[in-house]
Amino acid sequence: MTDLSQLPLITNPLESTSRLQLLVLSNGHGEDIIAVRILEQLQRLSSPPDIFALPIVGEGRAYQQLNVPCIAAVQTMPSGGFIYMDSRQLMRDVRGGLVQLTWKQIQAIRCWVNCQTKLGNKKAILAVGDIVPLLFAAMSGANYAFVGTAKSEYYVRDEDGLLTRRSKLVRWENFSGSIYHPWERWLMSRRRCRGVFPRDSLTTEILKKWPIRAFDLGNPMMDGLEPMLTNSKFYSADAEQEEIVRPLIVTLLPGSRANEAYANWEMIMTAVSGLITDCQERDMVFLGAITPGLDGDILSQTLQIQGWHRCPESPIQLADPDYLTFKQKNNYVILTQKAYGDCLHLGDLAIAMAGTATEQFIGLGKPAIAIPGKGPQYNPAFAEAQSRLLGSSLILVEQPIKVTQVVQSLLKNPDLFNEIAENGVQRMGKPGAAKRIAECLQARLG
Repeated sequence: MTDLSQLPLITNPLESTSRLQLLVLSNGHGEDIIAVRILEQLQRLSSPPDIFALPIVGEGRAYQQLNVPCIAAVQTMPSGGFIYMDSRQLMRDVRGGLVQLTWKQIQAIRCWVNCQTKLGNKKAILAVGDIVPLLFAAMSGANYAFVGTAKSEYYVRDEDGLLTRRSKLVRWENFSGSIYHPWERWLMSRRRCRGVFPRDSLTTEILKKWPIRAFDLGNPMMDGLEPMLTNSKFYSADAEQEEIVRPLIVTLLPGSRANEAYANWEMIMTAVSGLITDCQERDMVFLGAITPGLDGDILSQTLQIQGWHRCPESPIQLADPDYLTFKQKNNYVILTQKAYGDCLHLGDLAIAMAGTATEQFIGLGKPAIAIPGKGPQYNPAFAEAQSRLLGSSLILVEQPIKVTQVVQSLLKNPDLFNEIAENGVQRMGKPGAAKRIAECLQARLG
């Protein structure tokens, strides 16, 4: 268990103040990052609130960069938060103290609200994630707002209507006319819920059928992805000819959870080996976007086993002085743990076994090919659900050897890239959502 409550406080929580006191609840690493993006924009506004946090899942390290204090001790569960598609992970968390931790978190929220009430301070709660932080916010007695990151109507429908599904069990997802169930909509429709921010326009449109204050302001997941450095050696002044002869750039996204990511990386590199064997008419550059928590030596060992050799020169310069370059014939693999935005923007397509990273890549208007792994996160159930969420932009294959066929098909159909580009932006939204949500929160809660 980690206690982040010793971080420097923005203000003394036991003092009376005219500023809004805002408590942020989030339940996952990705949700923490989305919350932080919104908080960064809130802090830039005139009369920003005093901000506190309670990460419900994990240690909430993303909040440290803003010096946002946590109101209670935090703890990482054995599952890492991936319990929704695997009951075994839930039982591991229960044995690891999930029930006790949840009760302590509810008590901490109530204590914080009561303290602010006694001091006469204006207070509110921002819930980021799914029904868990939303429920905690509703139980607090304070006004609240909800950023819904986990659910989208695209899981069950598109603009043309409901998706065709084989299993009768999946009707449960939309039994009441929305991906959000009646009890979730009830929490969103309460008088104290001052604003709901769905992740896309379609979900907002559906929620507005009920008395819910839903605002279509975009998805903060697409903020902060700007490339830092994208100079490359193989570009020439002749853009048309350059496009014909330049290497194909493929971004590799193995995920962030250590043991799972290493297994995913082996599957991805099997797909890469098939690509360079079957597509010898075109050189390729593979950009491995690796999270800082992964061990680069383990990933490098997989490359060397499959015939890649360290190379002192790179065809692409990234904003990472420590990136590693490997070469096999005229093809390159570049591993970076610091140039994530560059990897997303430079890639023509991706081989992906990740959650958030896959969605962000597709949100930039590019296709991704996904290989279901063994989980606990990127398993077949998760990948299938993600394919519904992202539509034509995400192409599922059962085995790594199938990736080559999909890539060849994409390259023979350039018009499909235009369709995929439009689809990705439509489903993930344009950058700037965090600022728009922050401005709305100030008006609704302040």
